[in-house]
Amino acid sequence: MNKAEQRQIAYAARNAQADKDTVSTKICRRVREQPWYQGAQMAMWYLHCRSEVRTLATVVAELASDKRIVVPYCMVDAEGQKQLGLWHLESLAELQPGMWNILEPPRERWSEQGKQVREDELDVVVVPGVAFDKQGGRLGNGAGYYDRLLQKVRPDAVLAAIGYEAQLLPQVVMGEYDVFMDFVVTEQAIYSGKGRTCRRT
Repeated sequence: MNKAEQRQIAYAARNAQADKDTVSTKICRRVREQPWYQGAQMAMWYLHCRSEVRTLATVVAELASDKRIVVPYCMVDAEGQKQLGLWHLESLAELQPGMWNILEPPRERWSEQGKQVREDELDVVVVPGVAFDKQGGRLGNGAGYYDRLLQKVRPDAVLAAIGYEAQLLPQVVMGEYDVFMDFVVTEQAIYSGKGRTCRRT
C-alpha cells in the first residue's frame, strides 16, 4: 500500500470519527498530563481544520498557563520553499482565517518583533497528521510543512503526534525525509515512537 492509499483510508476514518469534540478533549488532556509537557516552557500547538483532532479549546486554556504557546502559519522562505512560520500567541484576537481557513496571524504582522519564534526554542511540538502507527510513523497531507519544521527543532524537543485511534495503521509508509514521532497520543493510549534518528544513536 502506498502513501496515497494510506491517506485515503485514514482520511475516511478521521472523517467518520464520532463525537470529535469529546474525543479531542480527551486526547489533548492526555498530552497536558504528561511530565514532558508539564515541564516544557514553550509548547507549539497546531490549530485544527477539517476533521483533525480539535485543539482550539485546549489552546485557549493553555494561554492562561505559565507556558509560552506557539502556533504555526504557512509561508514560503527566501528560496520559495514551503515552511511554517512560528508565532508566539498571547490572544486568539491576534488570529484570522488564513490558508485552508486555518486561524493564523495576519500577513502584515508576520515580521513583528517579539512574536516570531525560532525552531530551536520549542520544547514540545504537538503534530497533526492523517495516519500514524504505534512506532511513531506519521503520514501528513503531503505538502511537507511539518517535515521541514521537524528537521530543525532541537534533538531534545519532544515530538508528540495526536490523532484518533481510528487513524492508526499497522505501518505507515515512511520516506527518506519523514520524521518519526517520540509519542503518538490517541484517546485510548500513548504510544512511544522511535523518535528522530539523532535520538536513537
